[in-house]
Amino acid sequence: MFALIDCNNFYASCHRVFEPKLINQPIVVLSNNDGCVISRSSEAKIIGVPMGAPAHKFQAFFEKNKVHVFSSNYQLYADMSNRVMNILSNYSPNQEIYSVDECFLKLDGFERYDLLKYGEEIRSRVYQFTKLPVCVGIAPSKALAKLANHIAKKFPKHHNGVYIIKTEEQIHKALKWVDIEDIWGIGRRFSRRLRMIGVNKAIDFVNLADDYIRKEFSVVGLRLKKELLGKSVLDLDTISPKKSIATTRSFEKYTNDFEYVKERVSTFAVSCAEKLRKQNSSCNLLTLFIQTNNFDKDKPQYFRSISVNLPYQSNSSITLSKFAIKAFEQIYKEGYQYKKAGIIVSGLVSSDQKQLSLFEEENIRHPNLMKAMDGLNKKFGAAKVKLASQDLERTWKMRQERLSPCYTTKWKDLLIVY
Repeated sequence: MFALIDCNNFYASCHRVFEPKLINQPIVVLSNNDGCVISRSSEAKIIGVPMGAPAHKFQAFFEKNKVHVFSSNYQLYADMSNRVMNILSNYSPNQEIYSVDECFLKLDGFERYDLLKYGEEIRSRVYQFTKLPVCVGIAPSKALAKLANHIAKKFPKHHNGVYIIKTEEQIHKALKWVDIEDIWGIGRRFSRRLRMIGVNKAIDFVNLADDYIRKEFSVVGLRLKKELLGKSVLDLDTISPKKSIATTRSFEKYTNDFEYVKERVSTFAVSCAEKLRKQNSSCNLLTLFIQTNNFDKDKPQYFRSISVNLPYQSNSSITLSKFAIKAFEQIYKEGYQYKKAGIIVSGLVSSDQKQLSLFEEENIRHPNLMKAMDGLNKKFGAAKVKLASQDLERTWKMRQERLSPCYTTKWKDLLIVY
């Protein structure tokens, strides 16, 4: 059996923990740079706030309906998520952290347990220690556990936040109820294709012939069918190193300043190098892109990318910055107002298994130098030690005009009790 534990309206709930007056009030959380809505409380959904709503267009709507608007506070969300996941790790030795607010537990050897009471205990303990509400879905497969959790969320008063799908009758009833687009792994594009052939519910999907599903949706679709029928074919995923790493940013303003964009490119390359070192990886390939704002049709448009095969595998900030700047000098074109740039590194290998080159090799002093830089930045604060190609006075900062205190990760933001 699998259990899926999912925090209810996670971002909004994190704010409510420290501001109880927000309970039962409509809340929305905005994306990076306060662009659009990425999270909504149930109350915000009821009054009609759509996901992805542009904040500037809905400002009057928010004010009229007394919607509480927050900038993304990722430090707070990450800390609260870690607290939840640590609590859940006590309920099974087999855990998969699926996202910032979702976690799978594999319940092998729990045959003699009352799983309903176990789910209620999980829910109660998380709320007791964090004040975050969660729902629990339990079923023989991960896909059905997702579905059980969906039912628990949809009918909280009937099931007290915990729902179990176990028998064939319960599976059949759940599949008849859930819409095709609400099935884990289907998505909008596939759901549109399925509705065109009359597949509107999950039960319609599992009734399709195996050959048809394999042909139209590959073996992944066939696995999903088996999962929905209660046959577990998807085990818990283990955390693996990323296959590529990217750092991309929009600039604060349009710019045609060559030196400004070059400095940003160098900084993004350094950021990628730091991420590589954190997972003990090195890269073989570096890709750079620069672009104007394609949404501004009144200005000339330009987009160009270039890929560079490195002569040796590296995670050195110096090396990646050097090749990124060389690539930038090749594709930069005057006469355009640039808005965004990005660096992507790929062809990743473990730094312990680097392939040596016979004719060209990286400076042997780089690893120790990078270790020293990382140590200093960790001790004294991010980006305190930089390369000469970076602006020593400049740090990239998101626009967060509605940022709440971090509460749990900064001393100055700790709650004051009177």
